[in-house]
Amino acid sequence: MEDGFSAPRLFAQGVSYTYDDVIVLPGYIDFPADAVDLSTRLSRRLPLSIPCVASPMDTVSEASMSIAMAALGGAAIVHCNDAPARQAAVIRAAKSRRIPFVTDPAFFSPSDVVPDFGQDAYALVTESGNSKSKVIGVVAKSDWESLQDKSATVSDYMRPAPELVPASYDFEKVASFLVGGGLEYAPLVAEDGEVVDLVTKEDVERIRAFPKLGMPSLDSDGRFIVGAAIGTRETDKERLEHLVKAGANVVVVDSSQGNSSYQIDMIKYAKSMYPKLDVIGGNVVTIAQAQNLIKAGADGLRVGMGSGSICTTQEVCAVGRGQATAVYKVASFAKDHDVPVIADGGISNSGHIVKALVLGASTVMMGSFLAGSSEAPGVYEYLNGHRVKKYRGMGSLEAMTKGSDARYLGDKLKLKVAQGVVGSVADKGSVLKFIPYTMQAVKQGFQDLGASSLQSARDLLHSEILRFEVRTGAAQVEGGVHGLVSYEKKFF
Repeated sequence: MEDGFSAPRLFAQGVSYTYDDVIVLPGYIDFPADAVDLSTRLSRRLPLSIPCVASPMDTVSEASMSIAMAALGGAAIVHCNDAPARQAAVIRAAKSRRIPFVTDPAFFSPSDVVPDFGQDAYALVTESGNSKSKVIGVVAKSDWESLQDKSATVSDYMRPAPELVPASYDFEKVASFLVGGGLEYAPLVAEDGEVVDLVTKEDVERIRAFPKLGMPSLDSDGRFIVGAAIGTRETDKERLEHLVKAGANVVVVDSSQGNSSYQIDMIKYAKSMYPKLDVIGGNVVTIAQAQNLIKAGADGLRVGMGSGSICTTQEVCAVGRGQATAVYKVASFAKDHDVPVIADGGISNSGHIVKALVLGASTVMMGSFLAGSSEAPGVYEYLNGHRVKKYRGMGSLEAMTKGSDARYLGDKLKLKVAQGVVGSVADKGSVLKFIPYTMQAVKQGFQDLGASSLQSARDLLHSEILRFEVRTGAAQVEGGVHGLVSYEKKFF
C-alpha cells in the first residue's frame, strides 16, 4: 500500500490543478526549521538568498520595492508601463542605494520661500535646489513651524551642512556612522556627487525594529540586483538599451502569452546584443511554449496565465492553465536545460509558496502579496474604514491606457478588451517585516515535508518519494479556519 500519488502520476490525469487543489503529504524530519536553505536562482546566472520576486506591475515594483526586496535577498522587476527614460531612472535610483528604504527628501535652494513644508521632518538645502548640486544645509520642519514670518527665505533658518555619507555604505555602516557621530541625520551621496537620500536616526531605529535582514542580493559591483521588464515591439529595443546602461541585471520579456514570434525575436535580439545579460521569457504554461523560448535563448521562464488575483484572462479568453499543473509541467522540462522557473501568480499565502517551490519553481513572483505594502507605489486611502492602496492588473483598461496593452498584443487593435481589474489591497506595512515571517513559515513547511533545501525538495519530487493528494472541497474547508463565529487571523 502507498500513500498518495507521485507527481508524475498526479499531473498525468489531464486535470488543471491550482495550489489549493493539492496537498503535500508529510515526510521525515531530522533537521530544525532554521536549517532549511532557501537560496536559489532567479535566472541562469543570478543567485538569490530567498525565492521571492516582485512582479513587474505599476502598483507593485518601482525603486522602493526594488531596494527592499534586494535588501531581503530577493529581487524586483521594475515595470515597463512608463517611458524608457523614466524606467531607467527608477533602475538607477535603486542601484544607487545600499540601504533598504527610500525617503525621497525635498530639496530647497537658499533663496526659496517654503509655504508648505510637507510631512518630512527634514529637507536638504543645495546650491541649486536639486539633488545634483552641493549640499550646503538642512532645514527642519520644527524650525519652519516656529517661524513667525513664513515668507522668510530658507537661508534665514537653515542649519549647517551635515556630514555626508557615501551611498555605497550598507545599512550597518550608515547606522554606525550616525551613532558614532551622535548625528540626527546624514545625506547619502553617490560617487558623482548626486544626493540620493537622507537617512535619519529615526529611520535607523525603525529598520532595527524589523526582523534581521538576510544576505542581500548584490551584483559583482556590490550593488543591489534589480531587474526590469521590456515588451516585444521594435521600440523596446531602444528601451532595452536604456535599461542596460542604467545597470539592470536581468530583463523580463513581459507578455501574457509568451509563445509568439515577437517574443522569440526579442529574446534572440537581447541575447545577441547583450550576451552577458540574463533574459527571462514568458509567460508560459505548457512544455511546448517553454521549449520554444528556451530554444530562443531564454535564461529563465515565467510561468502562469490567468492565475493572478486581478487577472481575468482565463475568464475572458478561455486560455490558460491551473497554476500547480503549469509549474510542475514547465519546471519538469526546464530542469533538463538548466533554466530556472518563476512561478508567477496565484500566491495568497506561505503554503502556496511551499507548493510552488516543491513542484519545481526556483522562485515565486508576487503581485497582490506585496501590493498595499509601504514599498508599493501609490498613496494610502481609506475605504470603508480600512487603509488601502490601489492594485490593478496590467490587463485592466486603466493600465492599458498607460501602455500595458502591448503585453496582451492589443496595442495595434482598435477595440481594447480588458483582461484584468482594478481593486484595492489592505495596508500590509513594510515588506521588511512580513517577508521574513513568510520565509520562516516556508522553512517550516519544508521541514514538515522533509526537505532541507530547494534542491532537496526537487530530489524528493523526482525520486517520487514526495507524495501528493488532491483535496476535495470539504478537505479545503477543513484545512482552513472553520466552525467559529468570529476570529482574527494573524501570522506574526
